[in-house]
Amino acid sequence: MKILVTGGAGYIGSHVVKQLLEFTEHEIIILDNLSTGRESALETLKSIRDFTLIKLDLKEFHEVENILQKNDIDTIIHFAASIIVPESVENPAKYYMNNTVNTTNLIKCASENGVKRFVFSSTAAVYGEPKPEIQNSKFKINESYATRPINPYGWSKLMSERVLQDTAKAAGEMKYVIFRYFNVAGADIHYNEHGSHPAANTSHFTSDISHLSPRIGQSTPNATHLIKIASECAAGKRDKMYIFGDDYPTEDGTCIRDYIHVDDLADAHI
Repeated sequence: MKILVTGGAGYIGSHVVKQLLEFTEHEIIILDNLSTGRESALETLKSIRDFTLIKLDLKEFHEVENILQKNDIDTIIHFAASIIVPESVENPAKYYMNNTVNTTNLIKCASENGVKRFVFSSTAAVYGEPKPEIQNSKFKINESYATRPINPYGWSKLMSERVLQDTAKAAGEMKYVIFRYFNVAGADIHYNEHGSHPAANTSHFTSDISHLSPRIGQSTPNATHLIKIASECAAGKRDKMYIFGDDYPTEDGTCIRDYIHVDDLADAHI
């Protein structure tokens, strides 16, 4: 099977690529314009096995179409997107172009060129702000909860979801999965050459880590995620951090967020 991973040099994308390389035999092709993705994150993965990196922006519609046709792609895992919420408010056109228009073009190419599976990286931002009665309860939001985005980022993703659903229904042959992530955190866990975590057999613990595959993490230079910022404070790389909000309907007024480890999320994609 040939898998195209868009945005594969990014934080989540590179972790999914790592697991694909380690635990499958599929041919992996990464498409990334490297505007926010880090080629260095992929360099560390070359020791696992070969893959192909194509430096290209999704807005190059005809080039993307050529890639699908020449490589006979079976599956697309689509991460490439702009993801900073405040920026989406300041520059909504950028988000509708990068997220909605580019994704629409990719979906069109996929449906017209025999792609059988499409995995889409969406966001919990499509839900917007829960109603007050839900905020003050133990109610958990699920996939059937009403979608009401409150920023251009959430809207750009929700519209992309609709394009994918309608196109797949019309085409009839392309299956799809949509992931609505909440907050992703962490770095990948070491795995040994047998494809299992070393903690699975503690009798083999040694100080030698040469058998472990290389690690990757969130390598973006300007951190915007709370856990990375907190880690930088703990490591002495920054003096302080800010936690915004003191009037949420919680015990101390601060916000409560759901987190998922990036390896667990990558595993869900596989």
